Amino acid sequence: MKVGALYGIGVGPGDPDLITVKAVDILSRCLHVFVPKAKPGVGSLSLSIAKHHLRPDAEIHEIVYPMTTDEGELASRWREASDQIIAVLRTGKDACFLTLGDPFLYSTYIYLVQALRKRNSDIKVVTVPGVTAFSAAAALGEFPVGKGKEPVIVIPTADDLTAVRRVLRMTGTVVLMKIGQRLPQVLDALEEARAIDRAVFVARAGQADERVETDLRKLRKGSSESGNLSLILVHVSEERT
Repeated sequence: MKVGALYGIGVGPGDPDLITVKAVDILSRCLHVFVPKAKPGVGSLSLSIAKHHLRPDAEIHEIVYPMTTDEGELASRWREASDQIIAVLRTGKDACFLTLGDPFLYSTYIYLVQALRKRNSDIKVVTVPGVTAFSAAAALGEFPVGKGKEPVIVIPTADDLTAVRRVLRMTGTVVLMKIGQRLPQVLDALEEARAIDRAVFVARAGQADERVETDLRKLRKGSSESGNLSLILVHVSEERT
């Protein structure tokens, strides 16, 4: 019996034109499209980016995963999701799973693949890379990410910014991701490291409400939502100014 393949599609940060040619080709042929969502009844950004590239009769399957740190609950949800996908693949049809940015960079797709491998290690999985949010941000801000032999550090912010403060004392380029409502605390850390004047903030890159800000102090006047779908690129140096 023929079993279909799963294609993990990185749809990029927000601009539909930044989807790769390979991804567009696969999306245009794929009948079953799986879309991760944080809760039912809300729109999907990844779907809105990819929708113009889908075949007219594409079947959209929503996978709801909770915004929780409970590992047991998350594992259960990903097992359920993997079972849904395997059921489709066993009909002989291929399926696509959409994910923002790149599939293997802080993506829900990572957990899906792990769950699939535990359920059925023979499933064919093809991953199509996507443009990362920080690549798009660097282009928008004309901000070099990595010059010469300088290191590049990609780090998510967390409620405890100890790790962020540590990397801000290093040398090179730091990419601060997953900022969300922690933006005020991240700005404090940049001020403390005397690096705030060597940074660029980009939110919702490639979307209609995109924002690029080189004077990060202006962000202190924004709403609590300012940090959503945003990142900060910063050049750090052992020489403080």
